[in-house]
Amino acid sequence: MNPRLDRQLWKNSTVFCGVDEAGRGALAGPVVAAAVLLEPGDEIDGVEDSKKLSPRRRQELSMTIKDRARSWSVCLSTHSVIDNVNILQATFRAMRRAVSRLEPIPELVLVDGRAIPGLMVGCRGVTGGDRKSISIACASILAKVHRDFIMERLGQRYPGYGFARHKGYPTRAHVLALRSNGPSPVHRQTFGPVRDCVLS
Repeated sequence: MNPRLDRQLWKNSTVFCGVDEAGRGALAGPVVAAAVLLEPGDEIDGVEDSKKLSPRRRQELSMTIKDRARSWSVCLSTHSVIDNVNILQATFRAMRRAVSRLEPIPELVLVDGRAIPGLMVGCRGVTGGDRKSISIACASILAKVHRDFIMERLGQRYPGYGFARHKGYPTRAHVLALRSNGPSPVHRQTFGPVRDCVLS
């Protein structure tokens, strides 16, 4: 992690946050977005792209981030919203809500990937942002930990799909369970593998 982007903005006294999502490519469950506004200069040790961290380390860092951040927020769009408006718009909706709940409202939003439309503040899309900004990486961790918890709970409610293991992503085991059991109430009906099961 090279927080050069964050350091430059802190140096300029810009009030900014990082935003990222988890679950965009899954076949079931919500998409979760997090926004994190760190205290100026607070480079939390160990923060990395959430995909590079073990579940235990993500959980530990999630608690540290929540304790030390100036402000943080986690919001989601459900599987129903995803089916109604599409995954991209559902993701943007969750991101906008997460940003709106920060206090203070940032002057600038750094987001992993594409800039978020419809914000009342400046927004900069950063390709590979969870590797280039500690603020985005913190948001990535919060979003991933929160969504994993949701999917583990859904795994208890809907056994037979393995949600606790694959978190709703299209692994071979998940697709086979989907074909065998049919979609659960929290599967995304507009996603190809799920739609194929409904139509077959």
